[in-house]
Amino acid sequence: MTKKITLATLALVALFCFSTNAEPLKIKGVYNHSYHNDTDYTGGHDGPWSTYVGWNSTLGKAVFVVENGIYSMTVDGTTLTQPVKDPDVVIGDFYSNGQFTNNAMALWATNFNLMFGNSGSVMNPNDSVITTVMSRTGEEVEDSERFAVRKWNANTGDLLSSAYFHTSSNLESAGMCANPKNGLVYGLFYLTAQDLPEEIVNDPDFFGDTQDTGYCICTIDLSTMEITPITPGLYYENFVTFAINSEGRAFALTSGGTAGYEGEDGKMYDINGNLTGAQLYEFDLESGLMVGTPVEAVDPETGETYTEMVNPYSATGYCSQAKRQSACFSKKDPTKMYWNGYFNSGKGFNENGSWGNLPDSEWQTNGKYDTALYEVDITTGEATQIAKFDDRYTFSCMWVEEEDDEPQGIYGDVNRDGYVTSADVTALYDYLLNGVMTFYDTSDVNGDGVVTSADVTAVYDILLGGAAE
Repeated sequence: MTKKITLATLALVALFCFSTNAEPLKIKGVYNHSYHNDTDYTGGHDGPWSTYVGWNSTLGKAVFVVENGIYSMTVDGTTLTQPVKDPDVVIGDFYSNGQFTNNAMALWATNFNLMFGNSGSVMNPNDSVITTVMSRTGEEVEDSERFAVRKWNANTGDLLSSAYFHTSSNLESAGMCANPKNGLVYGLFYLTAQDLPEEIVNDPDFFGDTQDTGYCICTIDLSTMEITPITPGLYYENFVTFAINSEGRAFALTSGGTAGYEGEDGKMYDINGNLTGAQLYEFDLESGLMVGTPVEAVDPETGETYTEMVNPYSATGYCSQAKRQSACFSKKDPTKMYWNGYFNSGKGFNENGSWGNLPDSEWQTNGKYDTALYEVDITTGEATQIAKFDDRYTFSCMWVEEEDDEPQGIYGDVNRDGYVTSADVTALYDYLLNGVMTFYDTSDVNGDGVVTSADVTAVYDILLGGAAE
């Protein structure tokens, strides 16, 4: 069927497709850790629970049902449904009356024990595959098998592959995320034993210290797990998250925030009345450098003026810890980052009134490992707590699962900025010449099932007020 699309119609469609009205969001994540109060099945201990089902002689292994897996939760404004396993694992589906009734499902269930990303995880929307990176510790682990990398079907939870990588592959990251603008996967990787460029070594003020270990923006080829550094040096902040929004802008949060007082709004402030806590940073994915605002400053020793780059974002207002956390964006609103973080820095006043580490033995009452879901406003850096997690969940990665029947955009809006302009022609050419564009339903402008030069012509037709077939 031929669709007659005028520019006036496109404007109306854009208005409906990119509405800012709040709608319930389904957020999914890969389990990392939890702390349960429920003594009925956890003994009130930290870490994942597991249930022994039995020995499966056909599989040649013991089968367990574990807490590890894929979880989902729904955010509706300021309301959060607590995370649940999705897909759920039901023992009765593969085991009954002391017998295994479905060996394939039993293997599927027990494989979740391997779904662990203590060194980072990512769900790639280009193929709906989750990649988990587990750092294996202990003297018995060879350097050649330091990182266990496993691939999973994000919809079914099926284990697709498993491989091991050398320590030198540097697969430890604060987080990884696919860039909706070009389909590439980026990460904030923790690199070790780096030979820094001479210009960095000779200019320590550029990045601060010049240690040979720190964080670097890299791309990663998930088929080979090879990373390609972009940042011309290293950063030394304690980064705990990394996420990219629908505009292709990358953000990270740090741990921290112990010096301050709690305001009436429940947020932490420093002595000057400014928000403190975990700090938001933005990265330029082309240069790998932090985004900063140029500010004129005066050298106190020489009196000379110079320009320095200052972080334009405030702290979040919530303390956090240097432990595995995660963040994500919805395609609908690139200004809101959802952050699964801790509720405090792990420090507080002890019974003697002195400040220090909160005792691990009292985590159920002192809130040391309490976690929450926050909404971070990336236009300012300030966060708002949506709700705490009852079982103190942390996730190694999160993503927003968009509904299939939601409007995906307008015909010809290839770069997904809400408008049809000459930039969309450029985006199509970039794909046709370099293959660096993620497929969207709006990329096939003429509706013939493939993306070709004919779609470029179709965009021109729209720009000239014609029709898209």
